[in-house]
Amino acid sequence: MTSSALIIDGYVDEPACLGVAPYISPYIREVAGVLAGHGYAPRYVTIDQVRADPSLAARPGRGDLVVMIAGLTVPGAYIGGKPATLTEIQQLGILLRQPTTAIGGPIAFGYAHGGGKKAIRQAIAGFDVTLSGSPAVALDAWLSGGEPAGAGDYSLTDPWCVAGAGIVAQHPAFPYVVCELETATGCSRATVGGCSFCTEPFYGLPRYRSTEGIAEEVAALRAAGVRHFRLGRQPDLLAYKSSGGGEFPVPRPEALEELFSAVRESAPDLKTLHIDNINPGTIARHEDAARAALAAIVADHTPGDTAAFGMETADPAVVAANNLKAMPDDVFRAIEVVNDVGGKRTQGVPELLPGLNFIVGLAGETPATFDLNEAFLKRVLDAGLLVRRVNIRQVMPFEGTKAYDENTLGKHDARFRSFKEWARKEFDEPMLRRVFPVGTVLSEIVVEVPGKPSFGRQMGSYPILVGIPLELPARTVLDAVVVDWGMRSVTALPCPVEVNTLPVAALRWIPGVGKKRAATIAARRPFGSLEEFREIAGETGIEKVMRF
Repeated sequence: MTSSALIIDGYVDEPACLGVAPYISPYIREVAGVLAGHGYAPRYVTIDQVRADPSLAARPGRGDLVVMIAGLTVPGAYIGGKPATLTEIQQLGILLRQPTTAIGGPIAFGYAHGGGKKAIRQAIAGFDVTLSGSPAVALDAWLSGGEPAGAGDYSLTDPWCVAGAGIVAQHPAFPYVVCELETATGCSRATVGGCSFCTEPFYGLPRYRSTEGIAEEVAALRAAGVRHFRLGRQPDLLAYKSSGGGEFPVPRPEALEELFSAVRESAPDLKTLHIDNINPGTIARHEDAARAALAAIVADHTPGDTAAFGMETADPAVVAANNLKAMPDDVFRAIEVVNDVGGKRTQGVPELLPGLNFIVGLAGETPATFDLNEAFLKRVLDAGLLVRRVNIRQVMPFEGTKAYDENTLGKHDARFRSFKEWARKEFDEPMLRRVFPVGTVLSEIVVEVPGKPSFGRQMGSYPILVGIPLELPARTVLDAVVVDWGMRSVTALPCPVEVNTLPVAALRWIPGVGKKRAATIAARRPFGSLEEFREIAGETGIEKVMRF
């Protein structure tokens, strides 16, 4: 029997699955379960760990097994980790000469260095086996003497998720890890070809995972020490367990109530329960049912959640040319509905807000497209609505999608850059002021980038980047109060704000203080009361969290 097995997490990012640290994808737990079922005691390392210490990957010897999971079909900007590049993957395949090696994940669809380039499908040099289809099903078939291929099958993968749950404890960020939970694969819009650029239709029509299977995995993860979850592996959570309805199934609020209740029962002490994708077209076409479904989510999730809308463009001509999900007015209405259902603040933050995704380089795009995008965002601002974040990226077309041959890559690069800059300055900063006003307390921020300032985020779906003007060690966990905003981040001070001990460089960030007054405050310390402090600083907006 093979003596050991190693899983190398090269990270994945797909339209309906995120597995870049601090997220860990379902693929990892499924593969770990398969290995355990075949008599292995799997080890787990991330590509970031291998970069820091290549010997971690070089240790397996003859007769051992190495399985790597990797691939991006949705390129992004990452803080917690850097996904494996094709060069790194191939170098690992060559380095691992003695053990038997296998690779799986969305890397099989193709690879590009980033957005704005076509993803080329190619053999991965150096690896003995490519796992086709579901990595776990293919691995099981291969270890059983068959071909390394197979489609996803919840009757198989559900038990593997439970058996492999303990692997999460080997993640270097554990326990500050968000487990992406699969609720479905495939896309209901595959019946009409799906969006021109999207790889999710490659998985076919939706297959919904049972509530019982999800609950059993959550219970196993909770027993392993996990407290942070996201129901993220699905193209549209509102469609969970829906049937009929063609490309826009009618939401079933009772199915979501059952799902969230089951997760809560399986992990009663969870700290994070968030979601990811919501189709704005579903909300626009089935508003009453969607409202009830969103209310079911808000009733049992944790606050600060984000519903990611694949808007892609505000140009109706581009929507039509690429078979996209919703027209601009549909998306605007969906934003209004989510604000209405999820805009209430709990613990200082909105319960559930929409997030918008724009894609540049689609067929039919013209310079006027960017004018329409900007006008749409102005409309959202002028209406007083809240949006958690706006992602703007260039399309990465894959073989098998319509966008692979029909796109406008490279035609409007200058206008793309100016639109992105405009959005950051004219939309993001004023929106952040609305969503996170001065005095907002953000709980349990985990420092990911130490330094001065240090940067951290809360656990959850699209958490705001928080700059803290102090030198803090990585993995420090603290509450902090918002005192200022940037274009994509906020500045915050540790909460409670210890006025008598806070360094001068941090004092200056108290609203209304500044450098000169900070020096005066430092010279007059210690203060015995808020009244004494106010004589110098005046009203700051964060008095409720100050301590003397």
